[in-house]
Amino acid sequence: MIRAIFHGVITIFISSILCSFIFALLLKLTSYDETSLQWVMHVLAFLSLFFGGFIAGGKGKTRGWMLGGATGIIFTTIIFLFQFLGMDRTFSIEQWGYHAGFLVTAIIGGMIGVNVATSRSRSA
Repeated sequence: MIRAIFHGVITIFISSILCSFIFALLLKLTSYDETSLQWVMHVLAFLSLFFGGFIAGGKGKTRGWMLGGATGIIFTTIIFLFQFLGMDRTFSIEQWGYHAGFLVTAIIGGMIGVNVATSRSRSA
């Protein structure tokens, strides 16, 4: 169970780092600015959390909502600690809203991941 959550959190951070790198290149090499890509970045953040929950649920094979929720909570805790300890700022109301959405998205990803993993193991 812990291993599944770890895989989910690692998936989230790897996909977030890759997306950040791509967007940094886009912003540097094109005439786009942050406001023109804001919604795309939000969608990719939610997809990262969904896939992290999906991986956690698939690896755990049971209790996908719990695995996805734990993955989302650990991600939020890491981001909160980074922001609080590194930048001396707490979450704003808007950030709490995003992280609540991230949590729900990771839970849904975990539930779908469990169902995909168990349906594959039954058919094999």
